[in-house]
Amino acid sequence: MSTGDLGGLFQQAQKMQKELKAVQEDLKQRTVLGESGSGLVKVYANGQQEVLKIEIDPKVVDPDDVEMLEDLLLVAVGQALEKAKELSDQETSRVTGGMSFPGMP
Repeated sequence: MSTGDLGGLFQQAQKMQKELKAVQEDLKQRTVLGESGSGLVKVYANGQQEVLKIEIDPKVVDPDDVEMLEDLLLVAVGQALEKAKELSDQETSRVTGGMSFPGMP
């Protein structure tokens, strides 16, 4: 491989890294929703898998059945984080063409 080829490869890597940084910033602004109990529990997360907000319909708050509410929360949080991961993977793959590189998100 010639030094010209290496220079071009280096430039491509720098460009990809810059694009990935932009994707990460975009993902921080995008929101996904996880729900359980037919929408009685809603969890909002961003594309960086950070939980932003939880909404609980008062109908599911039963002091005699806290376990049900805990289960609904677990399902909704899990769903929101899974959707956030899928969104992140999809957007990152768009930039990298499906390739993964050590040290890159």
